[in-house]
Amino acid sequence: MAALDDAFLDRALAVARDAAAAAAEVIAHYYRAGFDVETKADETPVTIADREAEAAIKRVLRASFADHAYYGEEEGREGDGDFLWLIDPIDGTKSFVRRYPMFSTQIALMHRGELVAGVSHAPAFGETAWARRGGGAWLDGERVRVSAAGDFDARTAISFGNVKTLSRDARWQALASMVQRCGRTRGYGDFYHYHLLARGAIDLVIESDLNILDAAPLVVILREAGAVVTDLAGAAPDLATTSILAGPPALHAKALAEFRAATP
Repeated sequence: MAALDDAFLDRALAVARDAAAAAAEVIAHYYRAGFDVETKADETPVTIADREAEAAIKRVLRASFADHAYYGEEEGREGDGDFLWLIDPIDGTKSFVRRYPMFSTQIALMHRGELVAGVSHAPAFGETAWARRGGGAWLDGERVRVSAAGDFDARTAISFGNVKTLSRDARWQALASMVQRCGRTRGYGDFYHYHLLARGAIDLVIESDLNILDAAPLVVILREAGAVVTDLAGAAPDLATTSILAGPPALHAKALAEFRAATP
């Protein structure tokens, strides 16, 4: 088994970036040429581009890491072992289907339950972020860092993804209180608000309804940019994660305390 040192992680990250580039070629073809849309059992759309992009990613990864396990959005879990690649070939398929550029390819490496490397590639939008444990966070070749925000005030900007589950309990009022105190609220969603958070352009991201495949590489990127990333209950992200709370340490701590105080 490979040693989990910086050299290995650098190699894994480089291969992941190559895999994302391979997926981008598939995605660009169908973005131009068109495609049929199917509906999965969970009522979400899927296209041939999703399936072929996942296959392209796995071909590149397996050429270097044949003994690793894989968990893809379209084909599920394959294999077991200490190393697990998490793959969402098109995160934001609904955007892809509607032909606007708020979609991305998400590829992350997990080692014994810890997310250690990740690439977030948004080819149509024109941004790529990447990070590996201990190597800092990078966005289009520039090192990035989260803001120093520590409280909800007129300078604070927060962004929401899907918050349907959050709206069903008392935490909704906690969120309303945050909104009333901060200076700016937006719903950038998908990869984009995580990229903004990593470079300090917004201060907090809140999502209550997602799959770990949507956010796995973004967890690594944000941690390396100086953010604290947990679920809405304060637990570290894992394969069962369905929510995200991410921000600079002091602001994350404040938001988490308010959500916990409101939890039934």
